[in-house]
Amino acid sequence: MRILVVEDSAEMRRMVERVIRESGHEADGAADLAGARRRLAKGAFAAIVLDWMLPDGSGLEFCRELRGAGDATPVLMVTARGEVQDRVKGLDAGADDYLRKPFAVAELLARLRALVRRGPRLEANMVRVGDLQVRLQERRVLSGRTEVPLTAREFAILELLLRRHGHAVSRADILEVLWGGEPPGAVASLEVLIGRLRRKLSPLGGEGPIRTYRGFGYSIDLRQ
Repeated sequence: MRILVVEDSAEMRRMVERVIRESGHEADGAADLAGARRRLAKGAFAAIVLDWMLPDGSGLEFCRELRGAGDATPVLMVTARGEVQDRVKGLDAGADDYLRKPFAVAELLARLRALVRRGPRLEANMVRVGDLQVRLQERRVLSGRTEVPLTAREFAILELLLRRHGHAVSRADILEVLWGGEPPGAVASLEVLIGRLRRKLSPLGGEGPIRTYRGFGYSIDLRQ
């Protein structure tokens, strides 16, 4: 994958670029928003590591600019700001995740892997899956006026499948996004969660909108 690193500190930028390359991926750096715009104009990136405070503007506003232009590239906001309200501002601006400085290299790489595997952000506030309404911002599923109760992890699986609809999502990708890897018991837990989610989305029985690809993973059929 190809990652854009937007960071005005040359030392920090080179460090992040180096660890990305050492993990087997491509990295391109920019010291300011003008440089970031030039690099984005030349080609797509799998994800963007974006500093909040930059010499020629705010990473927050740049993120809003990207989303306003329809750019769904996953964004990992990196900043020394650690207050809850700051994190909320970043997410509200369209960032997909938030990492506070100083950070561990392993956590940076894990969050980038999870963002890329999760896929492009969903710009719509509501997605229909057959007769169901999935309200993304509210993290709710409705059947008519009746709410379908989902746990946080059940909704996370549903959201991941929706982000990648039209494609099968591997079990490895789901495990990475939900558990950060494959800890003991995670595979069995995933199978239980998929079974529960399938039953909740299809209360009258049948396979429902979730399709199983034996030995690989799952997909979702929005027409079901």
